[in-house]
Amino acid sequence: MEQINRSEARKIIMTILYQIVVYEKNNMIYDVEEIIKENVEIDNEFIKDIVYGVITYQNDIDKIANKYLNNWTIDRLGNTDIAILRMGIYELLYTDTPSIVSINEAIELAKLYSDDSVAKMINAVLDKVYHEMVENER
Repeated sequence: MEQINRSEARKIIMTILYQIVVYEKNNMIYDVEEIIKENVEIDNEFIKDIVYGVITYQNDIDKIANKYLNNWTIDRLGNTDIAILRMGIYELLYTDTPSIVSINEAIELAKLYSDDSVAKMINAVLDKVYHEMVENER
């Protein structure tokens, strides 16, 4: 059975979260399990954990994003950007993934799939979330 590395997994997670954003914006009913199965052939705990985690904490994640998006809100971003930002914030706050890895992976995806200004915005938000986390741990 072929293994998916974490970077590939994050690309799949981004795609799944993107699809969920589209369904939600269009008030369409969807089955998370089905969307996951459409995007990944083998059962992958990492992917499931992050997708379900983002869905579970979406309101909190969006509040945090909005706090740091200067004069902007997450729902005004493109669907791909929303997916990347939600995944990045979730991974920073709710997983054991080293912060630097969470941030770098999100930024790499943003460089590939978002325009420059949005990639910088995502970088800035994740940086601020990280610094607030560090402050709170003191």
